[in-house]
Amino acid sequence: MRTTADRIRHAVSFEVIGIIIATPLAAFAFHLPGGDSAVIVVASATVAMLWNYVYNLGFDHLMQRLVGGTAKTTRIRVAHAVLFELGLLMIMLPLVAWYLQISIWQALVMDIALALFYMGYAFVFNWAYDRVFPLPEWKNEAA
Repeated sequence: MRTTADRIRHAVSFEVIGIIIATPLAAFAFHLPGGDSAVIVVASATVAMLWNYVYNLGFDHLMQRLVGGTAKTTRIRVAHAVLFELGLLMIMLPLVAWYLQISIWQALVMDIALALFYMGYAFVFNWAYDRVFPLPEWKNEAA
């Protein structure tokens, strides 16, 4: 399994790159002032970074227990991304509605759009991260 330092590197790099991409996209897509877009994206990224650590640690422990390792198939990666985003959506929905003074329905539409973006981004980022920083145990599993 990944070390704490590796998990921190993963979470921080994921969120920094995500903020750089998502802030202007959110401002454009939702017709938000840049400041509001930045607040929503940075707040989401901060919550997501904490959730990311807790979620991935739990997911890896569950995989270790259920399948005896942490190597992920494409199907598991899709489930991993979807479940992560559903959890984050439940956390962020009331916060976004409150901050932007919009209805829960409007916040849900906005959160779903951001979640769809981040699901695709998470899939690509995590796949790339695993290639750049593979675990030694994966080399043994591939042999």
